[in-house]
Amino acid sequence: MERALIEVKSGRCTVRQAAKEFGVPKSSLGDRVSGRVTPGSRSGPAQLITSADEQLLVEFSLYMSKHGFPLTKQQVVSFASSIYKRQHRRVAFSKLGQTWWLNFRKRQEKNITIQPADSIVRGRTVCVRKEAVDQFFCLLSSVIDAHRLRDKPYQIYNCHELGFQLGRRRVNLPKSSLGCKPASGSRDHISVLVCFSAAGEDIPPFIIYSKAYPGGVCYKTEGPLNALYGWSDSGCITSDLFKKWFLKHFLVRAPKERPLVLIFDGHKSPVNLEVVESARKEDVVLLCLPPYCSHILQPLDAGLFAALKQRFASFIDDAGAPNAHFAVSKKEFSSVFKRTYQMTKEEEGVRTVKEGFSKCGIYPLNRFAINGSHLMPSHSMDSVAEAPPSV
Repeated sequence: MERALIEVKSGRCTVRQAAKEFGVPKSSLGDRVSGRVTPGSRSGPAQLITSADEQLLVEFSLYMSKHGFPLTKQQVVSFASSIYKRQHRRVAFSKLGQTWWLNFRKRQEKNITIQPADSIVRGRTVCVRKEAVDQFFCLLSSVIDAHRLRDKPYQIYNCHELGFQLGRRRVNLPKSSLGCKPASGSRDHISVLVCFSAAGEDIPPFIIYSKAYPGGVCYKTEGPLNALYGWSDSGCITSDLFKKWFLKHFLVRAPKERPLVLIFDGHKSPVNLEVVESARKEDVVLLCLPPYCSHILQPLDAGLFAALKQRFASFIDDAGAPNAHFAVSKKEFSSVFKRTYQMTKEEEGVRTVKEGFSKCGIYPLNRFAINGSHLMPSHSMDSVAEAPPSV
């Protein structure tokens, strides 16, 4: 098309002759000669997001994959939709569709690769693949060495969500019966996002209520010092709540030394584009744990959480509660958790947190700290995933 346009503009041939000689549509060439179409422009409908924003999306996808967060098709479309909404705030819009996805793949086929997800069994005891753990430690080692953090535990953080099921009431049973029977009624779920460094320093907790905040303001005034509060339909962390915590709490409360490493279960605490942009700007490296491996790789899960739940149960005199529902109301939760959190942190928190980081091999960095009996070779996992269920 460009050569045909040059020939016509030089006067060496007509539009009809150039179209025939170079094998291009006569109407398209005529539009460019007359100026109705700008030379070099693409035909077809305009891109829904700009080329610059699309390149940002590609960089975001590559960053996420490099740091243990390989994105699914649904996540890429969701992030692209959020970019579109940011540009067209007044347009009623839900999300980009299949046509955009197919065109995006075609435009970016040299930059991104689409791979099928691993087919794994979602059970903690069978899906901890040795290959996944090795890849995580390889990534962690490269990040720590690149940023010279081998002797800087106060710059390596782990955050994780701890859940509490409320509403359990004791019912007297005959002596022949063991335990207690949970009575029917409402069941409120509350999650607490806890964050500690490998040196035992904490970021004040983020308490997440289900459905709505408790009435009044006592839950804030009687809760942990400098705690953050939020709510979701399920009482669990969401992408928006994680963004709120990271931007308005973690970056504010974290030490000023940089870089920082934040390790967390990104499959349960999904990050979004704004979190990654802010993390890169603030020199915070986000690292995602492999899926379904929190019981062997999550430092806070390796000791501190058990201590928190046991002490929480002791405060409400509910010895059977650590694995059941807690007999405490939604309004009372923050005050009880405040005492639990303070006492656990003062008496055993620092030691337990450091032991958790060491037990998981994250700090000091030690790949061989993980018990090999918890791991399964990749070929064994494949056979388990593909084998039909036993009868």
